[in-house]
Amino acid sequence: MSQAVEENLQLLLNGSAINEDVDTLCDFTLEEQNAVFEAQGIQPLTSSDFTPVLGTTVTFIVACVLINEQNEVLMIQEAKKSCAGKWYLPAGRMEANETIIEAAVREVAEETGLNIEVTTLLGLECAGGSWYRFICTGRVLGGELKTPNKADAESLQAKWVADLNELNLRANDILPLIDLGRNYHRFLKNKEINRPLQWHNNVLPAQKSHLKNYLRVVAVIKKRTNNRVNILLSEKNVFHFPSVEIHHSRSIHGTLRKFMIELFGAELPQHRPHGVLSIEHLPKQATNSAESNGSLAAKGDGICITILCLFRPPLEEVSILKSKCIWHEVSKQIDDRICEVLSAKNTTLALHVVR
Repeated sequence: MSQAVEENLQLLLNGSAINEDVDTLCDFTLEEQNAVFEAQGIQPLTSSDFTPVLGTTVTFIVACVLINEQNEVLMIQEAKKSCAGKWYLPAGRMEANETIIEAAVREVAEETGLNIEVTTLLGLECAGGSWYRFICTGRVLGGELKTPNKADAESLQAKWVADLNELNLRANDILPLIDLGRNYHRFLKNKEINRPLQWHNNVLPAQKSHLKNYLRVVAVIKKRTNNRVNILLSEKNVFHFPSVEIHHSRSIHGTLRKFMIELFGAELPQHRPHGVLSIEHLPKQATNSAESNGSLAAKGDGICITILCLFRPPLEEVSILKSKCIWHEVSKQIDDRICEVLSAKNTTLALHVVR
């Protein structure tokens, strides 16, 4: 068990997919969540067989924060009637059978005229359990910046902007995203001149398909007696990282809290999500590149979000309610890696839960 668990943990810490079938191993499905509600005399908020279908029951958005050498951000002027003339980041809804990266590249090309390579995700925003915005950054490979004489239904124009106060923004919700992007690119510059700052490595969406939307939890706690890191494992046929089906009508924080109550009881130990380690997604029809890379057959429009969650109390003070969960002490190498990740804010993908 130990070797397989640590190999998977290393993959997750690197932002990669792991060989766990969360569709089979999920510890707290919607059906089980609804059964808990019904036992309490509460009518469930959603059907147990809820299935994420892009554009119908779930909405996936991509937003790209692109920064040039002058610390200017790439902005577009909206063409849509509801916000015509206002400015925003290149962003838009993912289309059916499209990967996150394909959507980001397409949106930037359509709205700015530039061709880009996405180098990393920066963060994830969620509203309820059915709206997700994936924040990307990358580098420009070519193309021609869209000028007003090339205005179309996608945008009126695009330009590099140093001072956002000069623009009439469509909404201020992009300001934290731009700050995040600028901080990341500042880190890259510092890294090049041998002044490294702590930040996550490049993390791209892992190409793995899921039937439903899942939250996988890497729960970390320290043992007082030896100050060693332990992680929570669940056994359902095999030991795996605990996972819960994301409730369609509840925020990720709400889903996480309900799951923690299921694992630890109503008197929850103090804990906090540190950030997102990985995002697994592959649309129903796998792309040629995905198939050539040996990805698993696509199942549906679902995603699996892996979060790192830190417990404050020592292991000796935390009781597990669920009998098939255990704390597993990791090797010194993994211990050091986890402590490194937990030591700074930007070592995982940013997670912002809108509601």
